[in-house]
Amino acid sequence: MLQYLVRHGESVFNLEERVQGQVDVPLSPRGRGQTEALAAWARRLAAGTPVDEVWSSPLVRARDTAAAIAAALGLPVREDEDLRELHAGVFQGHLWADLERIHPEVVARWRGGDPEYRIPGGESRAILAARGRGVLKRLAARDAATIIVVAHGGVLTAALGSLLGRTHPLLATASTRPFTQLPVLSNASVSLLEWPGPHLHRFNDTDHLGA
Repeated sequence: MLQYLVRHGESVFNLEERVQGQVDVPLSPRGRGQTEALAAWARRLAAGTPVDEVWSSPLVRARDTAAAIAAALGLPVREDEDLRELHAGVFQGHLWADLERIHPEVVARWRGGDPEYRIPGGESRAILAARGRGVLKRLAARDAATIIVVAHGGVLTAALGSLLGRTHPLLATASTRPFTQLPVLSNASVSLLEWPGPHLHRFNDTDHLGA
């Protein structure tokens, strides 16, 4: 199976540099434009590689991105709760720049990198990685040759790191977010994972977005 992993288009919180987690926020105007570029990419893909299913996180920024892709392919959007982003607990809704002032002790613990440390009211990196790994493996067992999975930067990179190891060449050379310590996936980017394996053939491709 081929899994095309898509990060949702830019949201209004991405634009404001505000922590999203599982807060349900809409796409920004730029994000809506990115969904059009993704729809065009999906049509080109399907011309040579028929797509069987489109899966999405239920959060609206992912769901609306997936809806544009699915409409271009004439497919329904299927949802899986485990594709949701990290629940960032007390961090959610705050500007990244304000977190060290608002929650200094919690930020220090989170920056320490302990995978088992759970954000108050939220999840740990270990929980996120297990959830992301589990859903990609579960989808890989479906009777389908090619699927598109629309989710979030945190859950996708945590899943890939758990499945492939952080020393995988495509992950090890990626820039990382200082706060999350996870490889960066750009909004509306596409990565390609092949099963069995899995084998990561592409990571954070944004060529379809143009300039």
